[in-house]
Amino acid sequence: MRKTRLGRTAALLTASTLLAAAAGAAELRIGLQEDPDKLDPTVARTFVGRIVFASLCDKLVDITPALDYVPQLATAWTLADDGRTLTFELRPNVRFHDGTPVDAAAVVASLERHRTMKGSNRASEIRPVRKVVASGPLTVRLELDRPFAPLLAQLSDRAGMILSPTALAKAEAEGKDFALQPVCAGPFRFKERVAQDRIVLERFADYWDKERIALDRITFLPIPDQSVRLANLQSGDLDLVERLAPQDLDQVRTDPRLSLVTIASQGYQGITFNLGNGPRARSPIGQKRELREAFELALDRRILNEVAFQGAHLVGNQPVSPENPYYHEGLPIPARDLERARALVRAAGFERVPVELMIPNNPEAQRVGEIVQAMTGEAGFDVKLLAIEFAAALDRQTKGDFEAFLIGWSGRTDPDGNIHVFTETNGALNDGKYSDPEVDRLLEEARLVSDPAARKKLYARAFEIFVGRDRPRIYLYHQRWLWGLRKEVRGFVPYPDGLIRPQGITKG
Repeated sequence: MRKTRLGRTAALLTASTLLAAAAGAAELRIGLQEDPDKLDPTVARTFVGRIVFASLCDKLVDITPALDYVPQLATAWTLADDGRTLTFELRPNVRFHDGTPVDAAAVVASLERHRTMKGSNRASEIRPVRKVVASGPLTVRLELDRPFAPLLAQLSDRAGMILSPTALAKAEAEGKDFALQPVCAGPFRFKERVAQDRIVLERFADYWDKERIALDRITFLPIPDQSVRLANLQSGDLDLVERLAPQDLDQVRTDPRLSLVTIASQGYQGITFNLGNGPRARSPIGQKRELREAFELALDRRILNEVAFQGAHLVGNQPVSPENPYYHEGLPIPARDLERARALVRAAGFERVPVELMIPNNPEAQRVGEIVQAMTGEAGFDVKLLAIEFAAALDRQTKGDFEAFLIGWSGRTDPDGNIHVFTETNGALNDGKYSDPEVDRLLEEARLVSDPAARKKLYARAFEIFVGRDRPRIYLYHQRWLWGLRKEVRGFVPYPDGLIRPQGITKG
């Protein structure tokens, strides 16, 4: 199977190379670990989708590698003293890929869509926004029902991506999915997509910051097998790959044709349990928190990191890493305790506990799943691994068709982005349907407070409940982003969010 995929990918990329060379075009070919879900920022939820959006859809603001906020479609912003009004001044003379002006009316249309559209995964991210108003041709005012500390962070990601109102209206009138032909205001415009095969973007000649764009085309290739991605990088059929396998790092370091770039991520990897989403929540581990405690006590995160990743990542037990200022030092990583784990299993009335663990169908997830399976097996859990294509697994998770899911999050600048949407009762990505009124109260209060010390105390109390007691999710480790590049690719800047920004990248 690996050879087949390598052959198909090599043939495809060789053909695209010849076409690009014939046209004199500079093409960057990027290997992705999965195929993105919908290319619609309002509903999208995959990390690889965010990588594509970094070239396709500009936002109101962006971040720097040091996590400061900088202008993008907005040139300036002002927060009122009471924290209830955020006003943006937009960049003049900017157009969407279809020629529609990026003005205040367009921004209002996008933000209202993110905020109110049925099925929006951005709605809970910007829930305190009660109204968006065009107060001038290039001035937009967000009116909040309460102060909201994470708002700028949310608007530096998909919630701040602005879509062409003309394209949105056309898709609605024709009964088509906007994701099939997305129109944004980024440096590259959508060309084509073949599911599970490629996404092609072409340079947008009228981009507002076109002087920083040297590439003519970007082609994204979803290749779940890390060894196949690396082989294509080594052969020159890929120019850049994201999420190298840690065991392959020495090959990259010693290959004179390649460069290795790394940075710590803001996110986490863990196991989400189905506690209340449909009939499949009625599993032993979904209904008994003492079994989830036993499951965690059967794990040794340090051994998992060493065996699966040669120690390349950072172990952790919270939605933020031990290096994050919001990490709760009073809730340290629990040591493996098989005796207590077995006692908890027996006290819950079981000798053996069946658990179906859904995993994405890539070698990295398979390795982690097998280690988890072996470790928890010693404590009385019979873990069955169910490997499914990533986007399909996400769909099953949303529908509640899972017991446990090995799934991560790429992370956000503000801690709220790693916590609220997954843990609050009505969070858009709370697919396990965890609910605790006190946790809800603490997370909502943390959104109101701007003082970091006060926010940390609120998060600490919330962590003690949902991390230390209820365990709707068991956090395992925090990734370090690992990129491999051909030496002819220059100007790539690593960001903690793991995204590949095309500004400044050259090839040749």
